[in-house]
Amino acid sequence: MSIGNIIIKDFKRPDPDLVKKFEGMPVANIDDNMNRTAAIDAGIKPIGYKGSMVGTAFTIKVAQGDNLMLNAAMDLAKPGDVIVIDAGGYTNRAIFGELMATYMKVRGIKGVICDGAIRDYGGLAALENFRVYARGANPNGPYKNGPGEINTPVVVGGQLVHPGDIVVADDDGVLFIRPEYAEKLAKATKMVEEKESNIMKHILEDHTYIRPWVDAKISEIGTEIK
Repeated sequence: MSIGNIIIKDFKRPDPDLVKKFEGMPVANIDDNMNRTAAIDAGIKPIGYKGSMVGTAFTIKVAQGDNLMLNAAMDLAKPGDVIVIDAGGYTNRAIFGELMATYMKVRGIKGVICDGAIRDYGGLAALENFRVYARGANPNGPYKNGPGEINTPVVVGGQLVHPGDIVVADDDGVLFIRPEYAEKLAKATKMVEEKESNIMKHILEDHTYIRPWVDAKISEIGTEIK
């Protein structure tokens, strides 16, 4: 085994029906049920926002500014996957651009989350039905020397992600869900959506926002009120 330089061609993916449970769910509501600490770093942003994305994580770790392993991974990922790239947060050299993204799209890959830089910003922003999140853009092209890893646990935007995790992304950000927690999390998030819908109804119809916990907390911390 070559530590830091390994390709795992395949892994167990979660049931597609389990993944679909998160379609249309706001990342913020899911995050509320993950102790509000699951979202990746806000510096990783959508390149031309095109709606939410739900898929299965196909993980890659690359050397800074090098895309050898992404080139290998594009032929291994399956339809419904989201390629998640740990590029070390390096933004002075792009990992991929429009050509590679188009190839991934036609292979059925849903999108890419890249903790690094992309190039061809305009082309990626205009590419339909393919979502890209990245830390920045830079015209400097990538090296192709390796080493790297495919389908090992990686860290992207400060969050650990395993191959086969469920990826949920929208205009607020991105998070990863372990499949063994997904069923319970989907149910809890659905309850949050119903609760917030009821709160919004009161705000719009009665002009009230009932929050008894506010007065309770103010009292608890001994706030002086004059």
